[in-house]
Order: sequence, then structure tokens, then C-alpha cells
Amino acid sequence: MNLRFVEAFYWAVTLKSVTRAAEKLFVTQSALSSRIAALEAELGVLLLDRRDKQFRLTTAGTRFHGHAARLLNLQREIKAELGGGAVERGMALRLGVIESVLHSWLIEWVQGLRRDHPGLELALTVETSPVLLDQMRRGAVDVVLAALPAEGDGVRSRALAPMPMVFTGQRARHGRRRFTLAALAQGDELLTFQRGSQPHVALLDLCRREGVETPRVHTISSISAMVQLVEQGFGVATLPQAAVARLAGSMPLCAVRCEATLAPLPIHLSWRDDPGAPFVAHVVASIPTFERTPAKPRASSKKSIKA
Repeated sequence: MNLRFVEAFYWAVTLKSVTRAAEKLFVTQSALSSRIAALEAELGVLLLDRRDKQFRLTTAGTRFHGHAARLLNLQREIKAELGGGAVERGMALRLGVIESVLHSWLIEWVQGLRRDHPGLELALTVETSPVLLDQMRRGAVDVVLAALPAEGDGVRSRALAPMPMVFTGQRARHGRRRFTLAALAQGDELLTFQRGSQPHVALLDLCRREGVETPRVHTISSISAMVQLVEQGFGVATLPQAAVARLAGSMPLCAVRCEATLAPLPIHLSWRDDPGAPFVAHVVASIPTFERTPAKPRASSKKSIKA
């Protein structure tokens, strides 16, 4: 039995879409359909009901889905036991992250992955949490690091260490004194992440708790854009402390000493339990080594970063 045909059927059922399964396996939709048809011919039964456009399993297809998962798991176990469990050359990892992770510890983690798995090809998507969770649901990414956990059949999640958040301002203007939240809100424009995001909601909640009249808050999805606005004196931004520590080495930025403390940013690791891809387990296991590593200041002669 050709395990590539089994894999095609498994992912079509898991993702409830031939189109999404074809995208995940990097084949055309017609090629994936042909693999499933060849599997049906070998088994002598129909696995998918093709009488209308609805994705529907036959009784035999429902039964075989469990067998398919076990076959792919067995393949993974055999490769691991016989020394073939390492990442093969040309194997791609589709990784989705929010900007806060990208500007904190992601680069060191990716460098560690490449050292351990030289053949790994990375397909990196940097997006907001809602977009990344939708991509995980559709099977467009393998691993996601976002502010919310992903949900769905075959998807697993766990909470990582939350990221401390700080107000970030110009070093010359904000580096020598301590501010109250009211003073910041009155003297500066406030910048944070997109409307409805955890940092945006946390900032508004903090203002209410501190009795500060809700200021005008600019919502921006890009850390790079926020940093450039702060550098040009537009205002003060709420950013992950680790990201500020990295950027302060090459830019005139600083964490503002404020009497009010921002709520930390929750980070969740979500991944699809893929019985045919042992490297996903290696990726997931490697993250705790890096998530608590202090950020290193980034030395650079450039004055700013580009969005």
C-alpha cells in the first residue's frame, strides 16, 4: 500500500477539503484526487461520497481514517527507531507567528532549528493572531505562535511564558524620569496593536483601573511601524519588553519607567498533530529552550528598521 496515497486521504479527511489537503502536501488538487482514487481502487471500496459538492465520507472511509492515522504513525515510529527520523532535505515547515514573537526570540530559535536540521526549509508567515488561527484551521500552517490558542480537529495547543509589556519611548525624552500613566496619556500619543487585540484591550483596561480618562489610542498592527513612529516623536508605544531590549541596541529607544504596569502578552503554541511529519514534534519540543532566553541587544549601524 502506497503511504503517499494513505497520506492524501488522511489529510483530505482531517482538513475536510481536498483543496486544503493538496495545499498542505504541495500537490495539485487533481494529483491528490488521483491518489485517493488509486487508494480506493486498491482497497476495492469507495472512501469518499462524490455524488454532490459536499465533503462526505462513506462508511468504509470513516473506518479507514483510523487505520490511516495508525499507518502513518507506524511509519514515523519506524523512521525514528531506524535512525531516519531526522528532517529530510527539502522538508518544509510552515510556521506562523505574530510580530511580538518575531522581534523577541524567534530568530535565535530558527537558527537553532537550522543547526539541528540543516535540510529544513522554512515558510514563515507573520500575521495577526486571528489570521494565523484561521490558517491553522484551514491547514495552511503547521505550527503557530500567537496570542490565542488554535482549536480544531487534530490541533493541539499549550501556553508558553507570557511576554512582559512595557511603554516604549524616545531615549532622550523618556529615559531620565518616571511617569504616571496620566502623565503619559496627557503628554504623548499612545500607540498599541490592532483594535480588539490583547494589548489594545489591556491598555484601555489599565486606563480605567488607574482612573485615567481614556486617551486617544492609535492602533497599528506592525511593530516596525510603531517603532519608527516612536523614533520620530509621534508618541509612546506598548511593546514586548524583549523586543525593546533588542531594538534599543541600534535605535534611540527605551522602556519608559511608568508607575502603572501593563498586562503581559499571552503566547500560545499551537500545532497540528501530523502522524506523517516527525519534525513537527522536534520543533515543538525545541521551543521551551528559547522562549525564556533573555533577548540580546541587536548591534547595527542602521538607524532604523523598515516595515
